[in-house]
This record gives sequence, C-alpha cells and structure tokens, in this order.
Amino acid sequence: MHWPCLRRRVGTLLAPLLLTLLAALHASDAMAAETLRIGSKRFTESYILAEVLAQKAATALAEPPQVRQGLGNTAIVYEALRSGAIDLYVEYTGTIALEILKGQPQMSRQDMQSALAALGLGLGPAMGFNDGYALAMREAKAQRLGIQTLSDLARHPGLKLGLSNEFIGRADGWNGLSERYGLKQKPTGLDHGLAYDAIAAGQIDVMDIYTTDAKIDHLGLRVLRDNLGFFPRYDAVVLYRLDVAQRFPKAWAAITELEGRIDEPAMIAMNARAELNSVAFDVIAKDFLASARAGPSAAAGTGAAAQERGFADKLFGPDLVRLARQHLLLVVASVGLATLIALPLGIAVFRMPRVRALVLGLTGLLQTIPSLAMLAILIWLLRSIGTVPALVALTLYALLPIMRNTVTGLAEVPNGLRDAGTALGMTRSQSLRLVQLPLALPTLVAGVRTATTIAIGTATIAAFIGAGGFGERIVTGLALNDTQLLLAGALPAAVLALLSEALFEAVEWWMRRRSGRTD
Repeated sequence: MHWPCLRRRVGTLLAPLLLTLLAALHASDAMAAETLRIGSKRFTESYILAEVLAQKAATALAEPPQVRQGLGNTAIVYEALRSGAIDLYVEYTGTIALEILKGQPQMSRQDMQSALAALGLGLGPAMGFNDGYALAMREAKAQRLGIQTLSDLARHPGLKLGLSNEFIGRADGWNGLSERYGLKQKPTGLDHGLAYDAIAAGQIDVMDIYTTDAKIDHLGLRVLRDNLGFFPRYDAVVLYRLDVAQRFPKAWAAITELEGRIDEPAMIAMNARAELNSVAFDVIAKDFLASARAGPSAAAGTGAAAQERGFADKLFGPDLVRLARQHLLLVVASVGLATLIALPLGIAVFRMPRVRALVLGLTGLLQTIPSLAMLAILIWLLRSIGTVPALVALTLYALLPIMRNTVTGLAEVPNGLRDAGTALGMTRSQSLRLVQLPLALPTLVAGVRTATTIAIGTATIAAFIGAGGFGERIVTGLALNDTQLLLAGALPAAVLALLSEALFEAVEWWMRRRSGRTD
C-alpha cells in the first residue's frame, strides 16, 4: 500500500474520532458550571456519603448531581475541589486541620472556617459522627501479648505492621505517632482494604483502621487505645466551594438538613451493608434517606437483609455498556493522538542520531513515572480531573512504542532500496513516502499494537481520577476488598485486549495479502 493512501485512510478514521472527543470535552466543560459535582475518596464510607449527599441534593435539583467516586487520597480529592473539578465532598476535621491547613490538632471549627474562606472554601454541615484513625490487631494475639494500648505496642518492636500508604505519609499518621509513642517497627505500605485480608491471614500483626470500619467487629480485632491522645477527632463534615450556596441554593439547603443525622452505629451499619453484604452504595444511601425520619440508627438497618449480588450480576451489571464505552474511548483517542504525535516525530529524528537518542530517552523516561504519580502531576498542571488528565497520561505512555517502532522500521529498510529510489530520481521526501514508509509499515503497525495493549491496561488507572472505564469496578473492589468486583472489572479489560489483538492480527493478515498481490 502506498503511503499517501495509508495516510488518507488513517486520517479518515482518526479525524472524526478526535473531533467527537474534543466536542464531548467542550460540552462537558460547558455543563460543569450547571451541574452539582460531588466527589469521594477511595474507601467505603466516602462512597456511601457521596451518594447520600447526591441523593439528598437531587430532591431540589432539576438535573441530578454528578458523583465522582473513588478519586483517590486526600491530596487528589482536595486538589479537585480547589480546581473546581468538584463542588463538595465529605472530609474529616482532623484531616482538614493537619493535612489541608497544616494547623494544630486542637484547631477550632471557627479557625478552620477562617482559614478555608481565604481559599474560597467552607465547612458545611457535620454529619454527626467521628471516624478516627486507630491501630488494631487480632484479639487473640493482643491478649496473649498483653497489648491494650499504643504504649504497650511500643514494647513489641518485632510485630509486623501493614499500614495504608496515605497513613504512612500523613502528618497525623505514622511519623508523628511513632515519635509520640517511641514505636520502632518498620511498617509495610498496603491498600487499606487488602490489609484486612492480610491481618486475618496472619501476614501482618497490626494495621491502621478507621473507627467506623465494619470489619473491626467482623474479624474480631482489638482497637488499641490511644492512651497519650495523639489522634484528634475526625468529625465528618461537608467541605465545599463557597459559591455552591449561591449556585445551588435549594440543593445546599437540602444538604444542610443532614446536620447531625448520622451517628457512629448508623455509619458502621451502612459500611457493613457495603462490605459484608455487597449492597450497592446508591441503594444504601436511598434506604438511609427513606427512613431518616425514624432516626439515624433506625435508618442504618434498613434493608440489611438485601440479597448479595453474585459474580454474574456484577460482571453483567447495568454499568457494563457505559464503562466499556468510556474505556474504549480513552484507549482509541489516546492511541490515535499518540500516533499523530509519535509518527511524524519519529520520522523527523530518524536521520539525526543524537536528537533521536534524546527524544527516545525522554519518551522512555515517561514510562518510568508511576501512573498514579503521573495522574497527580497532571491534575496539578491542568487543574482538572477526569477525562482530560487521563487522556493526556495515556497518550504520553503510548508515545514510546510507536516512536521506537517508527525509527526501527525505517532503519530496517535495506540501503539498496533507498539507493534505488535515489537512482530513479526520487527526492528524499518521495523516497520516504513511496519506498521507506510502505516497507516499514508492518513495524509501525506493531508499535501501534503494543501501544494499544499498554493503553487498555493503563486505562484502568483512569478511574482513580473519575475518568470511568473498567477501572471503576477495580477501584471500588479494592475499597470493598471485593474480589468478585475486581474480577468484574479486570475480565472485560482482558477481553478488550484480546479483541484488539484479534483486530491487529486481521489488519496484518490483510497487509500481507495486499503485499502479496502487489508483488
């Protein structure tokens, strides 16, 4: 196939897709100011509370709020709030004082309000419960070693600690705690949900917990008493942008009605329904709000006997088509953009060895940046979450295989064929278009094939910043420690990868057939 023909075909396929994507992003930006956007962190309680806020606000809105679930840790969700990507989410007073405002544990609500107002933010209604940090261990081992307090823990430096990475890095986390109590253990970083499996299996001895976690009682863990009073209170409150009350006055009035409506037993019961009975977050929120008039504790137990969803229900759930569409759009758009960037760049640097080495080195360096770190950097640079930073990250990751295969494919063209073109009077540009690129085409396609496979796998990380895709199920499964839900996200992604391989096999077969006919 001649290069001009190929270029027209590629342009015909990619141009409508990229124009559609840009139009969708523009429409999304235009609608953002008119839609209340509610975020959540990546743990069970935050998912539930985001749904409670959204459903409560929806009663006073013409259009339902947009819920951006599982955006990540405090730093990511807070940056989303600051940038205007979300309008509000549930945060905790201890985290606001120490992590966000870098203040003191005893910081008053009034002081927090004053400091946040300077940032264009405010404290909304308090939900009515305290969800503090604590350390816990298996009851049998704690009893055998005589450990009841954190001071007791300091006398057993050989115990294995598995702590969430956020807790390890927080000002009100491991560093301050270990200094206060003289703890000498060296903790291992673990996902919060996975740590429960690890402590149940005896792989770790101590983990950090939230005091409203449902699995504390379920697994029979002993919560170690903070006898020196290191941890502040972590009262759940709505952290919001100050313009929300003006933009959505009726919805904000509805949200403020939640003041003090959820106590600790109610929150624990709702967490238990999600983690132990696999009840959907929106169902839990709906049940709570439906019975809230009877009191917070009564509301928590509503629907406790709901039937647990099986694997087939999770795999073929109503969100499957939506997630597949989001995942496919991210992959095709990012690979398409990477091709439009990497292909001409690879051609341009092919004959300049030093520049080529520099460019390939830089694109290779991008591959070494962990995907979550890349997303965090892009959120900060672009002041946005969701599709845009996810698309940029996936495009950057797809550059290397396409560019490297472009250079390799051109290098594999025999010198004799290049010389033959010159002998026939072709210019360098004509030789490139009519001889070298057509011969390098199989290697170029192999680069796009590799980039597509990488993008399909990496796109699952996009759900950590609200870009959707099959990673949405994986993120939720991690938060709930639900293996079935993890598989329900991983299997469709694997099927998509297999389908892409089949498509590229068909393309390569067609190219070989065309080449044979030409010969």
